[in-house]
Amino acid sequence: MEPFRTLTSLAVPLDRTNVDTDQIIPKQFLKRIERTGYGDFLFFDWRRTASGDPDPSFVLNDPRYNGTKILIAGKNFGCGSSREHAAWALSDFGFRVVIAPTFADIFFSNAGKNGIVLVKLNEEQVDQLLTNAKTIPNYQLTVSLQEQTVTDNRGFKASFEFDPFRKYCLTEGLDDIGLTLRHAAALDAFETRHDEAGWLKAK
Repeated sequence: MEPFRTLTSLAVPLDRTNVDTDQIIPKQFLKRIERTGYGDFLFFDWRRTASGDPDPSFVLNDPRYNGTKILIAGKNFGCGSSREHAAWALSDFGFRVVIAPTFADIFFSNAGKNGIVLVKLNEEQVDQLLTNAKTIPNYQLTVSLQEQTVTDNRGFKASFEFDPFRKYCLTEGLDDIGLTLRHAAALDAFETRHDEAGWLKAK
């Protein structure tokens, strides 16, 4: 997992509340056996028309936001089922940060384990960012996980709270496997002792 410390990026406004995981990655795409490639299907029912063509009215199809890594959304983002595929789809598309007033608890955990920083700001702050991202060309934000701040070059600055353990994992680029591998030497030593004990017992 790529470490996250500070990111400056174009910000895209998804001015919708209660965005659930089936909207983030619809259920028909959960049959894939790979863990990659889900970005193509992110927000599929919103990004595509009934005929399968890109819907020009959907914000992620607007060329002004090409290359964005920061998503701004309404409250209760990531609600619904606990599918980890939602985090995979956001990450595979290129998002490293989602800013919203609130997030669903299970999605919050899944996102952090997949290198996505979820930033909680109050509704007034999020509304300001949504407006800025809609109306200011090439609107960019800087998110510092180290300082736990969100800033722009127009005077906006907000602080956010973040779980210390999850912050450590993200800044060090450690997912669950990475955390386990930090104890590889101790695990190897335990397995050696275990194997030797089993061999002596069998003898």
